[in-house]
Amino acid sequence: MGLFSKLGQSTDLVEGMADRLGVDFATSIAKDPEAEARKFRRAVMACSHCDNQASCADLQAANSQLDEAPSYCRNHDMLAHRPEA
Repeated sequence: MGLFSKLGQSTDLVEGMADRLGVDFATSIAKDPEAEARKFRRAVMACSHCDNQASCADLQAANSQLDEAPSYCRNHDMLAHRPEA
């Protein structure tokens, strides 16, 4: 998989997980574009290094809402400490 494909897939997974957890990155980025965009970029980069992307995609496909990110998620702690939308 090419770099841009991998980053695109990781962006989709991060956004999908955030949606299922009630985390609104768009609102956060609008409030503080520079700092929040850096956090989002770090989340995408962390996701891109995950060995469990297929499991994450399957989990998201099967669930429209989650109480927390799975324990294997490299963004678990960050997503747990985000204010809800």
